[in-house]
Amino acid sequence: MSALLEVIATTVADARLAAQAGANRLELVTAMGEGGLTPSLGLIEAVVAAVEIPVNVIVRPHSRSFVYDADDYAVMLRDVRAVNAAGANGVVIGMLDAAGGIDREGLARAIDAADGLAITFHRAFDEARDLRESLDVLLGFDAVTNVLTSGGQPSVLHAEATIRELVRQASGSHLTVLAGAGLTVDAIAGFVSGTQVEAVHFGSGVRVNGNGLAPVDADKVAKVRALLDAQT
Repeated sequence: MSALLEVIATTVADARLAAQAGANRLELVTAMGEGGLTPSLGLIEAVVAAVEIPVNVIVRPHSRSFVYDADDYAVMLRDVRAVNAAGANGVVIGMLDAAGGIDREGLARAIDAADGLAITFHRAFDEARDLRESLDVLLGFDAVTNVLTSGGQPSVLHAEATIRELVRQASGSHLTVLAGAGLTVDAIAGFVSGTQVEAVHFGSGVRVNGNGLAPVDADKVAKVRALLDAQT
């Protein structure tokens, strides 16, 4: 099996291009320059209607931090329910406590609101105090199917050894390590063979001129897909 390819979409056009070029799944966000915030309900519904592949939607109310107060949670849980009602495949969410651990109670509430949707724990994971300990916590939640991580580094390409260890730790479980941040078309083949990762996540790396604010570049998506398929 070749690695799963997830591509960030910020518009309906992005979503169509990525799907046609061979992406297996989308992560739908707005405000990509802030690391991704919750998109509008209209955009979620339009993208779900436009593509056949699964659409996972980020639920992140602001970019100040990953430690949330009661009002933030009230907003997030409403958004999780709205994402479910809009027909999306899953929710991309993450939360930490003040000590830098996974906020288990907050995660449990989000899972409850998601009502069976797939849960990806996003790169809040990379800001946790201990990645292995945090992965153990996530492995205790059956609903969490993916953890998006750059191995604690700004670029995942500088964290191959960490990703390899996390993949080994999650091996045989319900949870897939989804490696992302900083991946490029040129580096992907070596990265996947070096880490044995089963799922990769692309944002700027498959956009025009590598610019996060530019549209998806279908040729780059197709190239990544071909490189991943060549590794089976």
